[in-house]
Amino acid sequence: DTEAAQLDSHGRTMVRRDYLGFVYQFHHLLPDFNATENVVLPLLIHGATKAEAAARARDLLTSLGLGHRLTHRPSQLSGGEQQRVAVARALANRPALVLADEPTGNLDEKTADIVLAELLRLVREQGGAALIATHNERLAAKMDRVVRLHEGRLA
Repeated sequence: DTEAAQLDSHGRTMVRRDYLGFVYQFHHLLPDFNATENVVLPLLIHGATKAEAAARARDLLTSLGLGHRLTHRPSQLSGGEQQRVAVARALANRPALVLADEPTGNLDEKTADIVLAELLRLVREQGGAALIATHNERLAAKMDRVVRLHEGRLA
């Protein structure tokens, strides 16, 4: 066990690569890559073979209801579909912790419920945890534990 503050820049990069997954409100997909390629990339960086990465990406995207959209680019996907690709990408390397900043903030209520349910299901299946930042009380009510901030302090 090493204190993160003691790590150099490369060490912190390795921690992020090996243990963390990120989901943002604005999904930051690579526009020239299709859904599968957006999920494959972190797997290849992590050392997976092309075949392993493609299979993992396909499995994740299919489990998120995107099996029919594997070769579509972000511009060809709805907002909810793009967010599900971002969720798949965040979970690709089976991170111990997923950090999600308003992961459903740009989605309609129905799509938000689907994306959140799938994110939590996959995190739990992989034995990980999720830390989700949100202003959405309805979303927060679905969490196992809620920690609130009030005026910059834990409440």
